[in-house]
Amino acid sequence: MYWLAQKLLFNLDAEVSHDLTINFLKRSQNTPLQGLYQQSVANKPCQFVGLDLPNPLGLAAGLDKNGECIDAFAAMGFGFIEVGTVTPKPQAGNDKPRLFRLKDAQAIINRMGFNNKGVDYLVEQVKQAQYKGVLGINIGKNKVTPEEQALDDYLICMRKVYEHASYITINISSPNTPGLRNLQYGEALEALLAGIKTEQQVLRDKHGKQVPVLVKIAPDLTNEEILGIADSLKKSQVEGVIATNTTITREGVEGLRWAKEAGGLSGSPLTQKSQSVTEQLAEALAGEIPIMGVGGIDSADAAKNRLAAGAQVLQVYSSFIYQGPQLIKDIVEGI
Repeated sequence: MYWLAQKLLFNLDAEVSHDLTINFLKRSQNTPLQGLYQQSVANKPCQFVGLDLPNPLGLAAGLDKNGECIDAFAAMGFGFIEVGTVTPKPQAGNDKPRLFRLKDAQAIINRMGFNNKGVDYLVEQVKQAQYKGVLGINIGKNKVTPEEQALDDYLICMRKVYEHASYITINISSPNTPGLRNLQYGEALEALLAGIKTEQQVLRDKHGKQVPVLVKIAPDLTNEEILGIADSLKKSQVEGVIATNTTITREGVEGLRWAKEAGGLSGSPLTQKSQSVTEQLAEALAGEIPIMGVGGIDSADAAKNRLAAGAQVLQVYSSFIYQGPQLIKDIVEGI
């Protein structure tokens, strides 16, 4: 069924296909139609940042930005699900077209720009979901919010999602929001994380539970920058780090249609770059902070390599678009 649906959808504009798929999943979840994509996946329990997972493969943020299809993705067998990126206020994102398939490379370029319906809408979707597993909520800042006021946006989102999240991801690595990646470095990163960790303790006392905070970083980092980020993460005592977001480089897609489009590149061409960052980050963190690996994980072999590089759990997105739910089974059973 998936291959037939994909053949039809891939004849349409990439974002139109995405919207149609999300709409179908939203309407079909928790109905008999869910049987079209529901599957049993091997049980391989593990732990990450104190959370118990049925298997170590999760859905990365970006596919279900508004948390509308949580139960559908759970039915496919993911060990955990991450929704978002969500911002305090709804925003339309960047001008269309902004999503491009590079089929020959099993890759995607996007410059969506945190298009979402706002944090309040996402929270309502999470409340309605029947899913009882591990749910990450990825938060960001609105495009119009000045860089120096970014912390305010993250705190607004934290306060609203804290009660409903298993973990919270701080997205400071999307290449599609101007100035966002500047928050990954030096004093800006340490000030941001200090404010977030302070608020985490306030919310812990208010809600009576500790919700881990993870930071998602870019793949386009020098070794010196990775060392600096690792030092800041250790100082702030965040619970985890996600490596990596999309890349602004075009290695592996040169000459392909759409390769020169602006935005972040994801999928198979990102495999080695994300693998390298994970290896360097793992060495720099020396086991003090666990790593969630994402980026170009397109097979069981790629998954095993990422775990060997130092990741404890994994996420997929672009390769899932190309390979469908079967990829979940293949990876979980193959690692």
